[in-house]
Amino acid sequence: MTTEKGFLGVTPPISTAESTEREKEVTATLMEELRRQNTFESVEEARLRETVLGRVAAVVKKFVYEVSLSRGLSEAAANAAGGKIFTFGSYRLGVHGPGSDIDTLCVVPKHVSREDFFEKFEPMLKELEGASEVSGVPEAYVPIIKAKISGIPLDLLMARLALSSIPDDLSLKDDNLLRNLDERCVRSLGGSRVNDEALRLVPNVEVYRDSLRCIKLWAQRRAIYSNVNGFLGGVAWAILVARICQLYPNATAGAIVSRFFIIMYQWSWPQPVLLKQIEEGPLQVRVWNPKLYPADRSHRMPIITPAYPAMCSTHNVTASTQMIVTEEFKKGADIVDKVIVGTASWSELFQKHDFFHKYRYYLQVIASTGTADLQIKWAGTVESRIRQLVMKLEYVDSLILAHPFIKGFDQVSHCITEEEVRQVAQGQISDLIAKRTKADIEGLDGASTVHSTTFYIGLLIEPKPLGAVGPRRLDISYPTTEFTKLVKMWEKYDEDTMGIVVRNIKSSALPDYVFDEGERQPKQALKRPKTGKGSGKSSNTSPDMPNKKRRRSETTQDNENGIPGLSFSSAMLHGETNGLYAPINRAVSEIKSPQLPLGENAVVATGAK
Repeated sequence: MTTEKGFLGVTPPISTAESTEREKEVTATLMEELRRQNTFESVEEARLRETVLGRVAAVVKKFVYEVSLSRGLSEAAANAAGGKIFTFGSYRLGVHGPGSDIDTLCVVPKHVSREDFFEKFEPMLKELEGASEVSGVPEAYVPIIKAKISGIPLDLLMARLALSSIPDDLSLKDDNLLRNLDERCVRSLGGSRVNDEALRLVPNVEVYRDSLRCIKLWAQRRAIYSNVNGFLGGVAWAILVARICQLYPNATAGAIVSRFFIIMYQWSWPQPVLLKQIEEGPLQVRVWNPKLYPADRSHRMPIITPAYPAMCSTHNVTASTQMIVTEEFKKGADIVDKVIVGTASWSELFQKHDFFHKYRYYLQVIASTGTADLQIKWAGTVESRIRQLVMKLEYVDSLILAHPFIKGFDQVSHCITEEEVRQVAQGQISDLIAKRTKADIEGLDGASTVHSTTFYIGLLIEPKPLGAVGPRRLDISYPTTEFTKLVKMWEKYDEDTMGIVVRNIKSSALPDYVFDEGERQPKQALKRPKTGKGSGKSSNTSPDMPNKKRRRSETTQDNENGIPGLSFSSAMLHGETNGLYAPINRAVSEIKSPQLPLGENAVVATGAK
């Protein structure tokens, strides 16, 4: 599909040339590698997904029917009220892999409320045969219910349209459907509308899917695929790849991937990435406009959704995460350049990240509760606020960047004493506790199970200035205090049953569970000459555990007004960049700046001056 201008996108293509024979060859080897990497699901799993979606669609109709009756509608009107599901995300785009979740939008009529969705639909899902891990997060930016049905993970959103019934043949393309909706419903509808528009705006859907499948796998392996943690989520990656496809309408997937890394590295942020011109509409809904809205002006890497109303899919990006993603673009460009000339293989592009080898110091954020269901909600709430901690850390003197890892690590610990409960809530899980099973504590007085999720933030610290004398302190008490206050403002927070602890650890103290088998380097390799006190012991910066546990163990004073700050002596900070970081920084700086092939000019497309 092309526009009246004769091309797709907001600028003409960079090149309309067909791919070279070499680019066609590397496209074939790319597809072989993607199959080797197990990115395609089996026929059996595809059928199971269709079955699960059919069951969810039936539950949505039943849910709407029951709510309709409770609102006083007649039997006939309740039956006619309908309800329909739409898929979006990787499943709708056709780039999902084995075990990936299905983003599902439940569209309901005007008399069904969001409260009904969480108070009535969520319990109905739990009762569905094969359902597990059903958990609603109503406070999220886009309120969501996460679930697994017959082993297939689903993320369910709800949109309430200003219609008395939802017909089976409903299409979401009509902008007028957005009339009289609240912002959360508009955002929920956005996913499906954005995907449909993206597929409409690319010149070749198959090339787009193959290219996006590659970029998704790369971003996941490099640990930069996560909207909630300040990186780019699925929508943003999909838009970026679509934009490159527009700029090279006749290229193969291998050529698209090659140009993707070069152009994205050169992009002149905050110049926005657009698939089409932003449209104004007759509705009273907010459209992304940095000239009008100060919040929109603050977006560091604006990647704008193509469906009305245009929104920024990357509002969570921080200074730190932008720096990390840009570095990965450069590394990716270097590898693909070597693939094209035949000195590297595609597998090198998909090598695992080095997050847990990259930094000397890390923050652990540990969320803990006593039950599995409560832990899903509490850990999800804490994770959604981690980005705020990163942004506060970015203002700390001597801290170059704060690098959040894209997922938490879940553990279940069976404790037989209150002291063990306290240790687990502080992230100190001994081998003895780790090996203990539920059966080992059954019938024991005072025994309990603790569910914990640990999130990690890598800290890149400035070297001590040459000639500087005396001790230097890195104080993160303010960011951690503000962060713990923020998570405790959650309306369902209960100090008796929920724990939140932030502490710093050295890389040598990282637990084994963050590494794959055989990945961990020998501990002595991480040691440095001792120049002062401090032997890798961790420091709590916010030992804030559930009150009952704390009162029983009588080991921690409650200190709401001033959580102790992380303080490093100058000996621990001295020569930081000359130590662990130097090889990393040197390796990136030694990679030449990527350039497009001769005759291709990206200046107009990227907004470069």
